[in-house]
Amino acid sequence: MYKLYTRANTGGVVVEAALILAGAPFDQIDVPKGRPDQAFLDISPLNQVPVLILPDGSSMTESAAICILLAERHPEANLAPAANSPDRADFLRWMTFMSSVIYQADLRFFYAHRYTADPGGVDAVKQAAISELDRGLAILDAALEGRDWLVGDQLSLADIYLVMLVAWHPEVGKVRTAWPNIERLWAKLREHQVMRKLNASHAMWPA
Repeated sequence: MYKLYTRANTGGVVVEAALILAGAPFDQIDVPKGRPDQAFLDISPLNQVPVLILPDGSSMTESAAICILLAERHPEANLAPAANSPDRADFLRWMTFMSSVIYQADLRFFYAHRYTADPGGVDAVKQAAISELDRGLAILDAALEGRDWLVGDQLSLADIYLVMLVAWHPEVGKVRTAWPNIERLWAKLREHQVMRKLNASHAMWPA
């Protein structure tokens, strides 16, 4: 059985979705913000969630990497294109792009104080983060042109990862007009049974 350490409205959302869609049993442990105990730091040295404890007892961090692993371990769930699929390259590309560009820009906005030694520089960090978010989302919006899904011909974890990140945008109200293809995808996932259930507990967007 898996064990997921997470908290509401974090990168644990997509891992939780992956486990549910895979039909994989798991225990969920909510990690409160604040000073962690040493036991948690032993499995997450940066004090970040999510952390997934695998059935063999080993731990794994980084939501994108966890998603890729779960897709490989549960191929019957079709969480991602198969390793020998021509769509696999795009899946890996976009998962890595989103984790290194979009996710990191979100972090720079919400934790701007970590990215500058100048107390007066926080606003500049936030503005740069929004610019980077917008640049990355424009690239993803273009990739969705004429497509129902980001990769392949069916829902994958790449789509769920994308809408999770979009929901964190500090100016989320502009998504509909700025990135209509992303909004189209997001609209579908807002009606997805699993995502509706997760949103009820994470409150990522208005029900």
